[in-house]
Amino acid sequence: MEKEKATSGKSLTNFKSFNLHHLIEAGIEGAGYAVPSPIQAASIPSILSGRDVMGLAHTGTGKTAAFVLPILQRLMDGPRKRVRALIVAPTRELAEQTHEAITELGRRTKVKSVTVYGGVNKNPQIAKLRNGAEIVVACPGRLLDLVNHGEIDISQVEVLVLDEADRMFDMGFLPDIKRIIKCLPVKRQTLIFSATMPADIRGLVQEVMSNPVNVQVGDSNPVSTVSHAIYPVEQHLKTALLMKLLEGTDTESVLVFTRTKHRATRLATQIAQAGFVAASLQGDLPQTKRQAVLSGYRNGKYQILVATDIAARGIDVSSISHVINYDMPDTVDAYTHRIGRTGRAAKTGDAFTFMTHEERGFIWGIEKALGETVEKRTLQDFNYGVPAPAGNDGGHNRPRPQQPPARRKSFTTVQGKAVLHQPTASAGAARPSFPGRDREKRSGR
Repeated sequence: MEKEKATSGKSLTNFKSFNLHHLIEAGIEGAGYAVPSPIQAASIPSILSGRDVMGLAHTGTGKTAAFVLPILQRLMDGPRKRVRALIVAPTRELAEQTHEAITELGRRTKVKSVTVYGGVNKNPQIAKLRNGAEIVVACPGRLLDLVNHGEIDISQVEVLVLDEADRMFDMGFLPDIKRIIKCLPVKRQTLIFSATMPADIRGLVQEVMSNPVNVQVGDSNPVSTVSHAIYPVEQHLKTALLMKLLEGTDTESVLVFTRTKHRATRLATQIAQAGFVAASLQGDLPQTKRQAVLSGYRNGKYQILVATDIAARGIDVSSISHVINYDMPDTVDAYTHRIGRTGRAAKTGDAFTFMTHEERGFIWGIEKALGETVEKRTLQDFNYGVPAPAGNDGGHNRPRPQQPPARRKSFTTVQGKAVLHQPTASAGAARPSFPGRDREKRSGR
């Protein structure tokens, strides 16, 4: 199959270069967009011309607008109140994020978008579909459910978008994606966007795309604006080490990843009890609660969010300064997706990963993906020799976290170790506080 290679070296001064409808340009201006990102500059012209596009770029590079703007342009002409564009996303959070982008950029166009996903009552979604919508942003399971019950007609879809395709395949959605594609017209435009390019996606590209343009921005390695560090620590000491790092590190906003839902909830509670403003995000939360937590994290109400991997693709917060892998991710791709939450929008970020003795071998894969050796750090004033408590269950019964010190501490790295520096201010000087920490204490929560 013949393919073109679109480069990311195009330089556009503004969005007017795309010759979009003036109502769409008004939405772009209202959203505060200035200069197209590389993925937008490289892919929008091909999408506007009707080509299939395979876009490969990391999270936080502007992929959503790269396909939303051409879709809006296409829908300015032709029939309304029928589904003409279908965007499939792996998580509810990402579906809502895409829907919000469509609403913002297309505010003047009167193009309607509807989200469709499980975990909530489907009747309001059905009602919105019956009221007429041109764009549906859906998660695979609920979409198939509505298709099978005749509640949505996707037989006239003109544009299909598979967003964060690698994550969908990681979550086992490939069979559902193939069922969805069988319900679509053969003649359509197909756009696939992904952060990585595993074999499953290459196979799907060959099956469902027609002579696609390949758009790759940057390389397939994790984003270069992120600094990586490994903290060797035994399982039962992870929580105490996390508290020490949170107290001694200057941060804007912190995202902590755990492997299980229970651990995310429990760890967020421990962090909050230590005086930080924290919340948890995991799949068992009702959708209204999940949206409230995400909203609170975006607007700064919560400075620390503890989440399972469900959050890796659904959080769009440009100010995340640190991603901490409390639990090691299962794959290198999962590591890439997690740390892609920081170092966004040309900002720098830090990725800290806790590594137990049994997980040492996994670091080789991360270093291979990064193309560099990852620094191993230890804290000189942290007691790594505390034995696991009797009846330890792999870290669930951990010792009480060490209390935060009376004054703020900072660390610098010397020969692979984070060396503690005491503040030079006098003993009576006010201690710099973690953002929101003192505010929470005053509130009595």
